[in-house]
Amino acid sequence: MKLISWNVNGIRACIKKGFLDFFDREKADIFCLQETKLSEGQLTLELEGYHQYWNYAEKKGYSGTAVFTKVKPEFVSYGIGIEEHDKEGRVITLGFKDFFLVNVYTPNSQTELARLDYRMIWEDEFRSYLKNLEKDMPVVVCGDLNVAHKEIDLKNPSSNKKNAGFTIEEREKFSLLLESGFIDTFRYFYPDVSGAYTWWSYMFNARANNAGWRIDYFCVSDVLKNRIQDSVIYAEVEGSDHCPVGLIID
Repeated sequence: MKLISWNVNGIRACIKKGFLDFFDREKADIFCLQETKLSEGQLTLELEGYHQYWNYAEKKGYSGTAVFTKVKPEFVSYGIGIEEHDKEGRVITLGFKDFFLVNVYTPNSQTELARLDYRMIWEDEFRSYLKNLEKDMPVVVCGDLNVAHKEIDLKNPSSNKKNAGFTIEEREKFSLLLESGFIDTFRYFYPDVSGAYTWWSYMFNARANNAGWRIDYFCVSDVLKNRIQDSVIYAEVEGSDHCPVGLIID
């Protein structure tokens, strides 16, 4: 089974930059999007063979997630059951026969860490949500987690230690997720690979210079580690300031 996740930074803009070419070429069984930046009714996609699920933010042109899946899930839920978090359209959960898939767009701590306190609350409550799901079935969680975990996960760690996405606080929360029983699938397969990034600023020719960050992930419950076959970064795929990431799982 092939799963792909992509922060498209506006699905309508991404469609104009080749989204459907990539979608049609890869033929993923499940395709997850973050930062769709849509309100309901603004876009109709004809994706033959796929069931579509969208979670829209209350604020127009902001956040939002979507999942397209060939296999119809047994149930779908939106958000994590906490109103403060759920108005931004950040989470979609699909229940399949033997695992949950959670597509997430984690809140950014923003310039001058204006939203770091909120981010810390989110991290604890989202992790609790995942662990509650795990009581019933293993979990695959994917999306833009808005954190580069280790120094190997971004080009310029020394100059970013107080910037959103690489603060000690955010990195420690990701460590807690892993310590609670989740696997960062890319590092599981490629523990020492450097220069593997999924997001590049639009400024300073960052993408051309590969001055990026790895902030998009597939993480899985530890009990699934013998079923995962590969974790992929599609760094060559443009259309957004993020590139897609993928997981191959048995």
